[in-house]
Amino acid sequence: MVPALLILLKATTLQADLLPDKKFLLLPPVNFTIKVIGLAQVLLCWDPNPDQEQGNANLQYHVKINAPEEDDYETRKTKSKCVAPLHQGFAASVQTILWNNGFLRASSWVSAELKTPPGSPGTSVVNLTCITNTVASNPTHLRPYKVSLRCTWLAGKDAPEDTHYFLYYRYGSWTEECQDYSKDTLNRNTACWFPTTFINGKGLEWLAVHVNGSSRLTAIKPFDQLFALHAIDQVNPPMNVTAETEGTHLSIQWEKPVSAFPTQCFDYEVRIYNTKNGYVQVEKVTTNKFISNIDGISKYSIQVRAAVSSACRAAGRWSEWSQLIYVGQEEQRPLAEWFLIVLTATSCFILITFSLICRICHLWTKLFPPIPAPKSSIKDLFVMTDSGKAGSTETEVEVVSYVDEPGFEVLESSTF
Repeated sequence: MVPALLILLKATTLQADLLPDKKFLLLPPVNFTIKVIGLAQVLLCWDPNPDQEQGNANLQYHVKINAPEEDDYETRKTKSKCVAPLHQGFAASVQTILWNNGFLRASSWVSAELKTPPGSPGTSVVNLTCITNTVASNPTHLRPYKVSLRCTWLAGKDAPEDTHYFLYYRYGSWTEECQDYSKDTLNRNTACWFPTTFINGKGLEWLAVHVNGSSRLTAIKPFDQLFALHAIDQVNPPMNVTAETEGTHLSIQWEKPVSAFPTQCFDYEVRIYNTKNGYVQVEKVTTNKFISNIDGISKYSIQVRAAVSSACRAAGRWSEWSQLIYVGQEEQRPLAEWFLIVLTATSCFILITFSLICRICHLWTKLFPPIPAPKSSIKDLFVMTDSGKAGSTETEVEVVSYVDEPGFEVLESSTF
C-alpha cells in the first residue's frame, strides 16, 4: 500500500511541475502599428511589453488578420510583412503567447487598422483581369527571357465621364506605372500594356495590381487585386513541330515553348485528326516526342500544346494549340475510275444543256410537226355529209310513179 501511495504522489508532483506557473503573467505587446510599404503590402510592427518578465526565452506572438480576409499565424519576430488588397482597409491583432510542455498561455489582444481609402462608391474599376506572357530576349542579356503584362478592366458604373484611370503593378520590390493605355468610347483608360516588365517568369510571388483614378466631379475609389502568376501566365505553344510517316508509323517531334522554365518542366497534349473519317486522338505526354500507329491511307492534321508541369510550379493554363501541320495522303482512285466519273458527268451536262436549248427554241416542234389524226366518229361523218349536201349547187328532183297492175305493184323512179 505504501509503495502505491509513493508512486501516486510522485506522479502528482511531476504533473504539477509540467503545469505553467500561475504567477507568471503574460502581457500584450505594445506600440502595435500597421504601415503601408508598397502596393497591396503592409508592415506590422510591435514591441515586447517592457513590463514582461524576461526569464523565459520561449515567448512568441500570435498574429491575426481580421480584414480584408481572416488569417492567423505565429512568429517569434516583432515585425511581419503582409500582402493583401487594401482598397477595403486592413485590420489586425497581435498577442503574446507561451508554449510550455504542450500547454499554451496567451495574453490579451492589441489591435490596429488602416481605414478604407476615400472615394465615392461605384467609381472604382470592375472586372480587372491580367495576363502575362514570356518572350525571348537578347541571348547575351542577363535576362534571356522577358515577361509582358496586359490588363483590362471596365469603368465603374457610377464613374463620371471625365474619369481617368491609372494602373500600377508591383512585383517584389519593383513598382511600375503603365505608359500604354487603350480607351473606351468615352476616352477613359480601360486597358494597359507592358511589353517588358520586371516580373520573374519562374517566380512564385504575388503580382499586385493597383488602379486609381481622378475626376473633377468626385473622388475615384482605388482598387487592388492580387494575381498568382501560374493562374494568369499564358504559356507559349511548342515550337518547330514536325511529323513523319513511314507506312503505318507516325512520329511527331517538337521543341519546348519560349519560357524561362527548362525542358523537363513541361507537359504536352498531342492532337491527331484523321481527315478521312473525322476521328480525333488526343494524348498527354511528358516528353517532346510522340509515336503512334496510323492506317497509312489517310491524311492527318497534327497540333501540340503545352503547360508548365506541377513539379515546377502550381498547375496553370494550357497554351494555345500549335499551327496545323499535315502528314499522310488520302487513298487515290484508279485512273479508269476517274475517267468514268468525268465521262458520266460530261454526258449528263451535254444532255441537260441540249434539252434546255430545245425547250427554249421550240426545236422539237419544228423537227417533228404533229400528224393529223383520221376522224372515225360516225357523228362527224354525218356532219360532213350534211355539210356536203348543203353546199351543192344542183337541184335534184325525184319523181315517183306508181303503176297499177293486177297482182303486183311496180315502183318506178326517174330523176330529171
